[in-house]
Amino acid sequence: MSPPPEPGPRVCAALEKFLSHLALERGRSPHTVRAYRGDLASLLGGLDDLADLDLHALRRWLAAGHARGAGRSTLARRAAAARTFTTWARRTGLLATDPGARLVSPRPRPALPAVPDVDQTFAVLDAAGSGAVQGDPVALRDLLVLELLYSTGVRVGELCGLDVDAIAVQRRALRVLGKGARERTVVYGVPAERALHRWLAAGRPVLARSGSPPALLLGARGGRLDPRIARSVVHDAVDAVPGVPDIGPHGLRHAAATHMLEGGADLRYVQELLGHAKLATTQLYTHVTVERLKVVHGQAHPRA
Repeated sequence: MSPPPEPGPRVCAALEKFLSHLALERGRSPHTVRAYRGDLASLLGGLDDLADLDLHALRRWLAAGHARGAGRSTLARRAAAARTFTTWARRTGLLATDPGARLVSPRPRPALPAVPDVDQTFAVLDAAGSGAVQGDPVALRDLLVLELLYSTGVRVGELCGLDVDAIAVQRRALRVLGKGARERTVVYGVPAERALHRWLAAGRPVLARSGSPPALLLGARGGRLDPRIARSVVHDAVDAVPGVPDIGPHGLRHAAATHMLEGGADLRYVQELLGHAKLATTQLYTHVTVERLKVVHGQAHPRA
């Protein structure tokens, strides 16, 4: 498929100004800014004047994406990007009206990854613990990756971005910088604490080099652990235990949230743990069985 035509100079300038607004004023991550750039370059391709961006053009753009096989979640994301852009353009005087305000997009169907049950998750962690018995520094690091991902529910990028000074060892807590540069504190359990102590005592000192960063997790050459390596660690650990669904760090995050809710945790606490801005995101994110909902309803509702 050929790339979309370039927007005209004035439209290009408006797009760059909008992307700067996202990064500098709204604190969006480079990954998010790249996603906006890709969607909006497709929308604005060949456009010489923003005044030509009306509701019909927006609908035609989404219809073309649907015809090319884009899924509901992709179309919903593109529509959200378009609405954010047109709202900004109207507010800054680049558009006389906001055509995106009337744009309707399909609701994405929640596509949640398979989640291992508690016993399966423990089997994966126990197998990783057995592999670290000999004290190999990479095995100690990999065990800590698994234990912290499951214990805290953090994103893999957040985990790999942690520095040693982000750890409050006595309180079993970590300071995490999440999406939108929002900082939050997450706690971890005793198994993760044991893995952390072993890593700091016998693993990290072996992998650290004179020029190593203050990262909590290091790669085999002494640099900060790459999230891609952390993903491989999870996939390999899961693959080593028969019967466990193939998941990555994102699946462990889902599992942590789901298991906590099934254990009786408050939904708003899980929201804070995961770093979600909206409670609705947490609700979509977790696998809560109908049986669990019935139990909670029966215990808590006065007319159950």
